[in-house]
Amino acid sequence: MKTVYLDNNATTQMAPEVVKAMFDASHLYGNASSMHSVGRESMAAIEQAREYIGDLLNVDSDNIIFTSGGSESDNNIFYTATSLIDKGSTRNRIIVSTIEHPAIIETCKDLELKGYKIEYVPVDSYGMVLPSSLEKMMGEDVLLVSIMSANNETGTIQPIKELTKIAHNYGSLVHTDAVQAVGKMKVDGKDWDVDYMSISGHKFYGPKGVGALYVKEKAPFETFVKGGHQEDGRRAGTYNTMAIIGMGEAARLILEEDESNWAREWKLREKLRVGISHSIENTVVNGHPTSCLPGTLNMSFPQAEGESILLMLDFEGIAVSTGSACATGSLEPSYVLLASGLDIELAHGSIRFSLGRYTTTEDIDYVIEKVGPIVKRLRGISTR
Repeated sequence: MKTVYLDNNATTQMAPEVVKAMFDASHLYGNASSMHSVGRESMAAIEQAREYIGDLLNVDSDNIIFTSGGSESDNNIFYTATSLIDKGSTRNRIIVSTIEHPAIIETCKDLELKGYKIEYVPVDSYGMVLPSSLEKMMGEDVLLVSIMSANNETGTIQPIKELTKIAHNYGSLVHTDAVQAVGKMKVDGKDWDVDYMSISGHKFYGPKGVGALYVKEKAPFETFVKGGHQEDGRRAGTYNTMAIIGMGEAARLILEEDESNWAREWKLREKLRVGISHSIENTVVNGHPTSCLPGTLNMSFPQAEGESILLMLDFEGIAVSTGSACATGSLEPSYVLLASGLDIELAHGSIRFSLGRYTTTEDIDYVIEKVGPIVKRLRGISTR
């Protein structure tokens, strides 16, 4: 049976070059914090990876902090914000969008229970935060604005540069969760002028369990993981040398690519969208039609449950998602789609196809061939 992986927004396979780089680094057993030559060899490889990641984000590599992934990076920024509030900051309001990743949404729910002021800026029907909506909510008491660069479910790309400018006009700090954006669009920390940015290695063909946090020079920062002096005291814990090297190699590969790969993914995405739309009546495409990650296609199929479609596609060797991988196990409809104004039935009947570097035309043809009969069959037995 043919296997087609269209769940790259959940995680990507490691690039062969990354696997090789990590294997080659297996001899670097020295603790990178040690002063002897064995430790210095490990640190040199880590610093090379830091350079690649700084170049990928177009930021000073000295301002890159290695973490365990996107969730830790996100949580660190909210820990920083609440620490500043606890120390008496006159700014005590935090604004996030309604379509953030669970790493932020769940953190904010916890902070609200503890008495912190969290407010949610809405999105339009495409899942985009309008600058005018953020402007209405701003004030001199806003400490932090956190809005993701691109949504993991719909692929909608946010106008981060414009949103950052608005927040900075009020003297607020800005964080963007760029986990889903890296490797799929141009990410430019200097141009966006954000104060903080989170990324995760496994979203761009690197290993799992490693990520990074960019902290702009002079931006306030509170150490979340305390202990040793690693990362200039900004993040304690023995370096995960092989994983960091793997993420650095993944960044290097992206730096070598040009935008033709993004154009290729968009072409395949459009082939899939058109193919499904022509073979199945009454479908809805979710997310922005053009300001969207090139490999993300989120579609709703009325009178067919998304979970049922997913399972039947899985029987055909096709891996897709009904939404964020971090929310699987829940039968609740996607909060991202509901926040965009989609009704519950359409949200329940949504499927996310996320293409990647290794997706082929043959893969897309196979998916188009299988999706139509599955949806028609499910609609035929639907009680709605």
